[in-house]
Amino acid sequence: MQDSPPHELTMASSIEKLLESGRPFLRGDLESIDKNLPRLVGVLQSVGAGECWHKHGSFLHHLVDIFRILKLWKAPHSVCLCGLFHSAYSNSYVNLAIFDPSTGREVVRALVGEEAESLIHLFCIVPRQPLIHDDLLFHYSDEELVQHLAQSEISLRNAKKMEKGLFDDDGELEGWRKKLQGLVPAEGVQVKHIRTGEGVHVSRRIVAVFIMMTMADFCDQLFGFQDLLFDNANGRLEFSGNNFGALWPGDGKPGLWLNSISRMGAVYTLIAREEEIFIQERKRKVGVAVVPDLERNEDIELVLPPVFDYCRKVLEAGDQIVARDLYWEAVCEGGSKAEELLLESIEKNPFVGEPYVVLSQVYLTEGRFEEAEKHAERGLKLLLEWGCPWDKRTSWEGWVAWTRVLLMRAKDKSWPQTSWGILNLGLVN
Repeated sequence: MQDSPPHELTMASSIEKLLESGRPFLRGDLESIDKNLPRLVGVLQSVGAGECWHKHGSFLHHLVDIFRILKLWKAPHSVCLCGLFHSAYSNSYVNLAIFDPSTGREVVRALVGEEAESLIHLFCIVPRQPLIHDDLLFHYSDEELVQHLAQSEISLRNAKKMEKGLFDDDGELEGWRKKLQGLVPAEGVQVKHIRTGEGVHVSRRIVAVFIMMTMADFCDQLFGFQDLLFDNANGRLEFSGNNFGALWPGDGKPGLWLNSISRMGAVYTLIAREEEIFIQERKRKVGVAVVPDLERNEDIELVLPPVFDYCRKVLEAGDQIVARDLYWEAVCEGGSKAEELLLESIEKNPFVGEPYVVLSQVYLTEGRFEEAEKHAERGLKLLLEWGCPWDKRTSWEGWVAWTRVLLMRAKDKSWPQTSWGILNLGLVN
C-alpha cells in the first residue's frame, strides 16, 4: 500500500504526468491502455449497454468511465476490468444483467480472465448497501474518522519501524484497530447472496476493493437528481428519503455526494493500513518474509486514490453544501461577486477542480494572468486526479479541454475581448 502521495513534483511536471495517463482516454486511444480494451468495449456495445439508461447517461458510458477512473487511480488491472463489467450480471443496486449469470460467466471469463471475472461475479452478488454503508460506513462519525486516520498513520509508521512493544502480547489493541477489526475482521465477513440468500465470504481486502469501486461508481453517476430522489438535504447521502416523483435530470446542479465519498475513502484507508500492519505482525512472528495469503487476497494491492489528499481528509457535509451553493450562485449569476463567491467556495471545499477553473476564467477576463494560471493549474490537476467531473453539466473530457485552453491563454497572457473570440478558442496538442 502506498500510504502517502508520491514525492512532491512541481505543479507543471505533476500535471504533465497526469496528462500522460489521461491522454489515451481523452483521445479515445483505448488500445494503448490495453490491447483488448477496444474489443471489450465492443462486446459491451454489442449486448446493448449503450441502449440502457443509467443515472447520468447510458450504461455503456458509465462502465467505460468507471474503468477510466480506476485506471487513473492506479488500481490493479483486474479491479479496473471489474469496474468495466461491474454490473454485468446485475447487482444489488441496478437490474441491468447484460450477461445471464447462469450461462454467461464462461463468456465473461474468456473476455477478462478468471481473476477479474471472479471479482465481477462477487461484486454482482453481494448486498453492497449493507456491506459498505449499513455495516461499515454508518458506524463512524466524521469526527471519529478524522481521529482514526490520524491514529492509524502513527500506528503504521510505528509498525514499519518495528518499534518495541508495538504488538502487545496480551492482545490489547489500539482503539482504531479494535473498532475496525470488530467491523471487518482479518478473516473477512460473511454476507448473504442477494438472490439465493446463501452465505458468501468476502475477504477484508475485497471489502476495501469494493469500497474503492463504489467511490468510483458513485462519483461518476451522482449529481443533483439523486439529492432530490433521496431528500439528501443534509448532504450525508443516507438514502433516507423517498421522493420517487423527482423529475430527471433536474437542474443539473452538482450533487451532495462528496462527504460520503470522503468517508468511504477514509474507511478504505483504515482498512489498507490495518492490512499492512496485520502483515507486519505476521512477519514479526515468523521472522522471515511472508508469502501472500491468497485466501485473504493479499496478492491484490490496495492503492490509495489521489482524491481528498490520498483519502486522508474528510469533507464535512455542511462545508460541502455551502461550497456547492456558492459555486452555483457564481456560475449561474456571475457578475461582480463571482470572484468572492468562488474563493469562499474553494475555502470550504478545496477538493474539486471546477471552482478553480471557473475562477481562472474570471481572472483571465480581468487580465490577471498569473492568478488565472495558478487556479487553472490547480483545477486541471484535480480534474485529472478525479477522472470524472463534479459539475456534470459537461463531460470530464470537456472540462479538461476547457481548462487546458484557460491555462494556455494564462501563460500566453492573452484573452479574447469579443464574444466571437471566445467561441473561436481551441487547443490541439
